[in-house]
Amino acid sequence: MAVISSPPAASTAPLIDGIGRRISYLRLSVTDRCDLRCRYCMAEDMQFLPKSAILNIEEMGDLAERFVARGIRRIRLTGGEPLVRRGIDTLAMRLGALIGHGLDELTLTTNAMRLAEHAPMLAAAGVRRINVSLDTLDPAAFRHITRVGDLGVALRGVDAARSAGLAVKINMVALAGLNEDQLLPILDFCSANGCDLTLIETMPLGEIEGDRSDHYIPLHQFIAPLRAARAIWPVDKATGGPARYFAIEDSPVTLGLITPLSDNFCSTCNRIRLTVEGRIYMCLGQDDHVDLRAALRDGDDVDGLIDVALAGKPRAHDFHIERKSQPAVARHMSATGG
Repeated sequence: MAVISSPPAASTAPLIDGIGRRISYLRLSVTDRCDLRCRYCMAEDMQFLPKSAILNIEEMGDLAERFVARGIRRIRLTGGEPLVRRGIDTLAMRLGALIGHGLDELTLTTNAMRLAEHAPMLAAAGVRRINVSLDTLDPAAFRHITRVGDLGVALRGVDAARSAGLAVKINMVALAGLNEDQLLPILDFCSANGCDLTLIETMPLGEIEGDRSDHYIPLHQFIAPLRAARAIWPVDKATGGPARYFAIEDSPVTLGLITPLSDNFCSTCNRIRLTVEGRIYMCLGQDDHVDLRAALRDGDDVDGLIDVALAGKPRAHDFHIERKSQPAVARHMSATGG
């Protein structure tokens, strides 16, 4: 790509993909690193990106502002684990300042290991709600699934977030043979702590030890114990994300179901993912991408590359858990942004 003498002015053209979907949600990965090693997410001995390969905090802020100028209304900070990134406070404050100036909402997904430390900062930055990944309330199972995690630390993080005024939604990955007995306990926990709950099917991203298909369970099977105990029914709630929402008899909890394998949700996709390397992956389940880092550093046409990415965004992913020999894509979820 030819280098031009000065960067083009930032575009304000709306983000419309090749099949007419309007993109209004940016998932911004601030790091591929994590302080856990969840078995369904990554290998125990992960190799992370060198510092030279990743965007710095200023570059992330610059790109985020470009996206907001073009119609992004929500930004979610992800990783890896976003709270392990040095400078996360600076970035959160910068992006939080955009709320009311093009941006409607800044959110974050975390494993809660460092949430107690950072919850007041997030609230001060303008974050009003967060997602916490929590797959079990059994301490031994939590340690097994995460390999190194301490359930008590995570629960203290949830308490700290709520004390700071943050609404907390629990994300639970459904894992056959590992946490099938935990749905009702976690639902009770959510009821007692004012949290909503979203269940997620495991996705075939990146090489891990073992075979994901051994622990894959479609959500209609995973929630069978709940259906046996209580009535649930769909509710008209639209967040622009992939979840379908349900009310639960005798419970204040709204239940979300994310089913990338058993019930594809791509037709309403409104999101774009920017990795810590500065790459836009047009789809979570495909490897095609556009590199914004080089263009940003060289003064090239960043918005033109964003348009290329939008034009190439596919209609749907191609996840198949039964492909036991290899994952759908080689990169791990932590490299893409959860």
